[in-house]
Amino acid sequence: MNTSSLLWGLIFGSVGLGFFMYGKKQNALVPLACGLALMVFPYFVSNTLLLIAIGAALMAFPYFFRI
Repeated sequence: MNTSSLLWGLIFGSVGLGFFMYGKKQNALVPLACGLALMVFPYFVSNTLLLIAIGAALMAFPYFFRI
């Protein structure tokens, strides 16, 4: 792991925690699931560009799909 992937993992994990707390408080499934995914996926992705792409997609997903 390099420094950039650690920093991006920290950023996506922090945003994921916010999504998770919001989804739990509002009983909204999409932000809850995306928050959990944002907190977990940096452990499994080692490529920095792929990490950024997946993280950006997971952050945009609740905006476009509101259930």
